[in-house]
Amino acid sequence: MAKSIVTGAAGFIGSHLVEALLKQGEEVIGIDEFNDYYVSTLKKKNIAHLQSHPGFTLIEGNIQFLEWQPLLKDVDIVYHQAAQAGVRASWGQGFHAYTERNINATQVLLEAAKEAPNLKRLVFASTSSVYGDAETLPTHEEICPKPVSPYGITKLAAERLCGLYHKNFGVPFVSLRYFTVYGPRQRPDMAFHKFFKAILQNEAIPVYGDGRQTRDFTFVSDVVAANLAAATAPQAVGKIFNIGGGSRVMLTQVLNIIEEVVGHSIQRKHIEKAMGDARHTAADVSKARMILGYEPQVFLRDGLTQEWQWVKRLYT
Repeated sequence: MAKSIVTGAAGFIGSHLVEALLKQGEEVIGIDEFNDYYVSTLKKKNIAHLQSHPGFTLIEGNIQFLEWQPLLKDVDIVYHQAAQAGVRASWGQGFHAYTERNINATQVLLEAAKEAPNLKRLVFASTSSVYGDAETLPTHEEICPKPVSPYGITKLAAERLCGLYHKNFGVPFVSLRYFTVYGPRQRPDMAFHKFFKAILQNEAIPVYGDGRQTRDFTFVSDVVAANLAAATAPQAVGKIFNIGGGSRVMLTQVLNIIEEVVGHSIQRKHIEKAMGDARHTAADVSKARMILGYEPQVFLRDGLTQEWQWVKRLYT
């Protein structure tokens, strides 16, 4: 039976990943700091139903101060999902948390991974934010990264560290660049969660800029499938993959779909474009398709319906 570690185990993607691994019969050690980026009660809810599972152990702690050697002794796969997320909060005073949690924590984990005797794979959660305003759409992995936010800079630095530890010490990393992930348990600072919550409370939806920006939206179960494939595909080691949802959609179109999902019209309030937001994102996933067998399964309308049902349960 395989044994895995998931960092950020109580977060949006981490909790779904833990669930999938336990369903496969794996033993999982979940690590989460339960920091204050958003209310920890939401994170505790994400994994409450897993706490009693015999294959699951939760460790509450900061990655930089854990005793990694004994933890990694008989672990096969590490899924490094923990990060300080959020483009807009990465400017100014908040930047310190990004360097600590995205760069320093990853370096500590990589130092430990190079000594781990049985480690077969370290799957690193990267982001489309490393591309910034990509000149080519859809964007492939060979395009030179040009982040437009401090968050993107720190995630790129962490990804490059993974590459260095692979080259110099043979740490078997795979990097997945996620494109705008959504679905149940989405963080409260993310757009769809904010939109659905505003609708429930009869408030106007905040739309940054003109609403004509486009995103490649990826449903969380597709991201989980990509992680599981990255952990096992023999040719994946040392490579970077885009993980997208398969279609690029304009925000105004998304709002129209949301109106259909909730069954009534929604109010919108336009606010100034946020600094550090890329104008357009679109993933070329042909490399992930070829090597990981990745194929997005959940389309936007279905995914939004699932998230709407979850948000309703959360707030009513």
